[in-house]
Amino acid sequence: MSGHSKWHNIQQKKGKTDAARANVFTKIGRELAVAVKEGGPDPNSNSKLAQVIAKAKDNNMPNDNIMRSIKKASGELGSINYEDMIYEGYGVGGTAIIVEALTDNKNRTAGDVRHIFDKFGGSLGTTGCVSFMFKRKGIIAISKDDVTEDDLMLYALDAGAEDINSEDEEIFEVYTDSNALNSVRKSLEDAGVKVLSAEVSMIPDNYVNPTAEQQATLEKMFDMLDENDDVQNVYHNAVLED
Repeated sequence: MSGHSKWHNIQQKKGKTDAARANVFTKIGRELAVAVKEGGPDPNSNSKLAQVIAKAKDNNMPNDNIMRSIKKASGELGSINYEDMIYEGYGVGGTAIIVEALTDNKNRTAGDVRHIFDKFGGSLGTTGCVSFMFKRKGIIAISKDDVTEDDLMLYALDAGAEDINSEDEEIFEVYTDSNALNSVRKSLEDAGVKVLSAEVSMIPDNYVNPTAEQQATLEKMFDMLDENDDVQNVYHNAVLED
């Protein structure tokens, strides 16, 4: 499965300011809360929770923050109920965009997302208007300094992975079924492979190439969406140049 690497987008998020990092922790805290509500506070029996805990650690979220979020969601510290929301539409240059949110106020979040789409020349559509252009997959990032492509291919296929993308200069991306992300990650780590990050993402079937001006607009749009506490993930099919 070839395609534009998501690694630099992930790294860009990690390299932001302390305020932005706190925003990432807030978002992951909500994911932890939802995972606990759905499957309980034990990651050994709740694979979704185990996946979010791993994501939290990949993003250097302190253990105290992780445990506090779990306790809060399990009722030990009081809790807030969050609802999953998905918004779909287009940005400039015909860019297909999916926004995933966790919110305690649907009207507020819908208004915020619509405002951002409008502000940057986009249009919010109906459910399903662009999601058919994407596939939900697990993505595991591995440094090219740590393993050869041939060895990783053997480890990955043995672990149940679907494919490897080696187009990025620094990392390999191992693709998995979205439900197999945890098990493939564990198998790779058991084989001695160091995992840089692992996440479930929406991979576009085809990409668009915006102009430099359109890219600048899209980047501002994505930044504003990322800065919104309710927005968890933003997926798109634009190839953004460095």
